[in-house]
Amino acid sequence: MNKALDPKSLDSLAGEVADWERNEVATFLKKQRERREQFFTVGDIPVKRTYTAADIADTPLEDIGLPGRYPFTRGPYPTMYRSRTWTMRQIAGFGTGEDTNKRFKFLIAQGQTGLSTDFDMPTLMGYDSDHPMSEGEVGREGVAIDSLADMEALFDGIDLENISVSMTINPSAWILLAMYVALAKKRGLDLNKLSGTVQADILKEYMAQKEYCFPIGPSVRIVRDCITFCAQNMKRYNPINISGYHISEAGSSPLQEVAFTLANCIVYVEEVTKTGMPVDAFAPRLAFFFVSQGDFFEEVAKFRAVRRCYAKIMKERFGATNPESMRLRFHCQTAAATLTRPQYQINIVRTALQALSAVLGGCQSLHTNGYDEAFAIPTEDAMRMALRTQQIIAEETNVTNVVDPLGGSYYVEALTNEYEKRIFEILDYVDAHGGTIRLIEEGWFQKQIADFAYETALRKQNGDKPVIGVNSFVMDDEEHDIETHPYDLTTAERQIARTRRVRAERNQVKVAALFERLIAVARNESENIMPVTIELVENGVTMGEIVERLKGLWGTYRETPVF
Repeated sequence: MNKALDPKSLDSLAGEVADWERNEVATFLKKQRERREQFFTVGDIPVKRTYTAADIADTPLEDIGLPGRYPFTRGPYPTMYRSRTWTMRQIAGFGTGEDTNKRFKFLIAQGQTGLSTDFDMPTLMGYDSDHPMSEGEVGREGVAIDSLADMEALFDGIDLENISVSMTINPSAWILLAMYVALAKKRGLDLNKLSGTVQADILKEYMAQKEYCFPIGPSVRIVRDCITFCAQNMKRYNPINISGYHISEAGSSPLQEVAFTLANCIVYVEEVTKTGMPVDAFAPRLAFFFVSQGDFFEEVAKFRAVRRCYAKIMKERFGATNPESMRLRFHCQTAAATLTRPQYQINIVRTALQALSAVLGGCQSLHTNGYDEAFAIPTEDAMRMALRTQQIIAEETNVTNVVDPLGGSYYVEALTNEYEKRIFEILDYVDAHGGTIRLIEEGWFQKQIADFAYETALRKQNGDKPVIGVNSFVMDDEEHDIETHPYDLTTAERQIARTRRVRAERNQVKVAALFERLIAVARNESENIMPVTIELVENGVTMGEIVERLKGLWGTYRETPVF
């Protein structure tokens, strides 16, 4: 128990608060009522008028702790940004590999310290660019990647041993990882020097984003294989980015975002440990991806609480003994769902405040959204402004000088405790009702997200949730005179030509034999699918061909509708 206040002091403080309510507060309320009877966070957690030491009197001191020490509430590392600022990782992706490569080099020249790659919808869904389902979408909302040749163009002239690379992709993630490995091997690089991550978190797709190829079982097996392969061959690489961002963007509450993400994490850890790999052999390289929404203090508390919860889960549930296995590290992105077309310039302000809460919450890398992303892929000017936002926070505000500067705030600590309590309540419910996969199949997670999204939409519609420029401070005569990123109409033609050339030039006999091996490995659930996939892409096999072969074996997934 926190010994800062003994029972006598607590009683005295309670009396002082009661006296304040009867006198100063009551007198002031007669003159001016509060704006509403009850205040809530964006995530619907009630908020008191003020907080005192009494609100955290029952908090064990060890639960707050010190930065870099279990349970890591105050940050995963002891010196945090005093030693090095977070990785500034602006996401980029459009057109062909060559097109996105130019944007990468532009961002690096502007001071970006890590790369993050967005893929087009066909790549995300496992289709090659010349598949009928890809028509009209090639390179439109991300970069098109079909083969190793595309990966070579994407990272041409970029030193992969000295820059961290993130790839945002899920159902076909292991194939993109295989291409990345094949590219590194072709360049003669040391795999143990590669850093970055491939997202690979397939369970959140079934919950929220709906980008999947196969049924849940084989999809989770692929994630397991990515984790075990990287643990054995890529010591600095994060084989998964367990992601709450897309759960939030689908409409969830901040609490659901982090609790559902931890529920998914538990499945992956269980699956890997079933192979016999000790938790401390792979858990240090697990990484996370969260959003920073608009409720400033709630977001800070959310990040602190999820670190604490993860540490306790890894230690108490899985028996981790290495502190690095209990240290949650996360990438953060500001909230795309909060960006507006009306008065789009004020998106800069939204993004800056969300970025600041991510930093005060202790993120390890950060993407700040472009002010024009409500219209299209961001322009170079918008990306420069977004990157400058991070640089101003890092270099001019001095918030990086102190580790966890909001630690000890009565409100932040009380909200952190409330988040921890509610997260474990959700995880206990999931355990008691058959686990994460069963509840995904029953649509429970999907319904929770949909219900909160619906309530949020109603609040925006009736004005209870203000959105500047949309339902308050509206400019009726506003004109959207804005230059947007253009889509190059030659993209599909250029991309398809390369894909077909790669197929025509490969050794078809060897490819046929490799396809047979792929199916044999896929049938043997105890065998890792990564090595044969690396061989396939090294020999000119495209992503879509691999996915289609496995669909023939595993089938596809059809979601049960939830109302």
